[in-house]
Amino acid sequence: MEYTVQKLGRLAGVSTRTLRYYDEIGILKPTRINSSGYRIYGQAEVDRLQQILFYRELGVGLQSIKDIVTAPSFDGTKALREHREKLLEKREQLNELIANVDKTIALTEGGIIMSDKEKFEGFKQKLVDDNEAKYGKEIREKYGDETVNKSNQKMNGMSQEKYDEMTKLAAEVNETLYAAFKTGDPAGELAQKIAVLHRQWLCYSWDSYSKEAHAGLAQMYVDDPRFMAYYDEKQPGAAEFLRDAIFIYTGTK
Repeated sequence: MEYTVQKLGRLAGVSTRTLRYYDEIGILKPTRINSSGYRIYGQAEVDRLQQILFYRELGVGLQSIKDIVTAPSFDGTKALREHREKLLEKREQLNELIANVDKTIALTEGGIIMSDKEKFEGFKQKLVDDNEAKYGKEIREKYGDETVNKSNQKMNGMSQEKYDEMTKLAAEVNETLYAAFKTGDPAGELAQKIAVLHRQWLCYSWDSYSKEAHAGLAQMYVDDPRFMAYYDEKQPGAAEFLRDAIFIYTGTK
């Protein structure tokens, strides 16, 4: 079956403007343009749009989605199985947050006693699950399951005070990064302050620190388009600048 932009938009619940934008950036092109100049989409395009929407639901950026679905090695069936696993993880996370809300309601009504730790368990688990969904495969391949599992355990066991400190420090890293970028000197005092702050931020979740692992993560920020998009969102080139600053800090050539 074939669809025009309007029919496909209604079917998928997306705007025609979104579909036209997907065509412009090359992530979802129509199968053909008919004699009246209308975009026409076939079954292959419907299937790809489904994949795109799955990845969007999981929080993956458009550029990363494009890299994934347009790769020659892309396997649609395998991707669907991976989507299913991630959605099951997301459902488990939502169930935990719902349980957390139910406990809080009962607490306010005087039905139970809830520890401060219990109040925030769902939010910390969400952070762990989101990181697993976005970067888990690459991080586990680079550092191994044991290292990642220990990091996740440390995160889940973190006190609310430490969690707040880590969140505040992450914001400081980004603010300092954009300020240092303007100097153009990754070896400068401000850039090296970023490397120190970044190390401190990592140590909230890392089981142990090494310069090699720090430098390896910094290189991943440049090699992986999802990491690069995060740091380059406000300032293109920020990911490479951060990598260079960390390389200097760790003595990596």
